[in-house]
Amino acid sequence: MILDKILSNLSVSVRPFALIELANGWRINLPRPPETLLHFVLRGTGRIGLSPRKSRDVGEGYMMVVPAGNYHALEAGDTEDGVVNVEALSGDPGIEKVPVGPEHDTAMIVACGLVDVRYSQSLNLFHGLDQTLVIDLSMDDRVRNAIDMIFAEQQHPVTGSETMTSALMLQCLLHMFRRLPSEGENALTWLVALRDRRLSRVIETVLEDPAANHTVESLSDVAAMSRSSFASLFSHSFDRTPMAFVNNVRMQRASELLEATRLSVDEVAARVGF
Repeated sequence: MILDKILSNLSVSVRPFALIELANGWRINLPRPPETLLHFVLRGTGRIGLSPRKSRDVGEGYMMVVPAGNYHALEAGDTEDGVVNVEALSGDPGIEKVPVGPEHDTAMIVACGLVDVRYSQSLNLFHGLDQTLVIDLSMDDRVRNAIDMIFAEQQHPVTGSETMTSALMLQCLLHMFRRLPSEGENALTWLVALRDRRLSRVIETVLEDPAANHTVESLSDVAAMSRSSFASLFSHSFDRTPMAFVNNVRMQRASELLEATRLSVDEVAARVGF
C-alpha cells in the first residue's frame, strides 16, 4: 500500500519535552505552537481546551496532536482555583518541568514536545490539520514505554540519542495512526487525498521511479485528469506543486545514495533524474 511506503520512510524530529504537572483545579493556557505539538498524558485525568469554550476529556495514555498556530489549554479538576499563562516553553536541552498549582496536589501529568514528521522533505505528516486530534492509546502499553524511553534519552543524552528518540517517536505515531478515529483521518487532507486512486497512482509512480522523465503532463496522464485539474488538486492536497514533490523525492534519494554508496555527485545526480 502507498500509505505503508510513506509511513516506512518518514523522517522524525523531536524537540526536548516539557513535563507539565497540573494540580487539581488548575489550568494552564499554552502558547500557540510554531510547529505541530504533541501531548501525552502520563498520569491522571483532566481536559484539553480546544477553544476558549470547548474542551475534551483526556486521561492516562491519551495522545493529543495540536496543529501549528492552534489555541490549546490543559486543565484538571471541576473547579478553577488558578490559571497560569505561558507565553513560551524554553526549548532548552533536557526535560523542562512546569508545575501548575500546588505540587502536593498533582492531578494530571502531561508530556509535551514539538515534532516535525515528513516524507522526502516534501510531505508533512500533519499538513492540512486544522483541529486538535485526541486519540485514546491507553490500551497499548508500548506507546507509554516508548514515551518513557524518549524521556530517558533526553534526560541523559549519549551518542545516538537523537536517532533513538526519532525512532521511538515514530513508533508512537504509527500506533496513533492505527487508532486514529475517522474524524481525525478526515482532518488530514493528504491522507484523504491518498484515498483518491488518481492521486495515489501519481505518488506511487514518483516513488517507484523518481529518475523517470516526469512532467506535469505525464503525471496528469497517470492520474487520468486534465493538466490544469490535476495540478490544482495535487497542490491543494499536498501543499506542493507536482514537480516540487518530484524534486523533493529526488533530493531525498540523492541524499540516501551519497550516504550509502561511493558514487560521485554527478553519478548520483544522473541516477535520481537531475
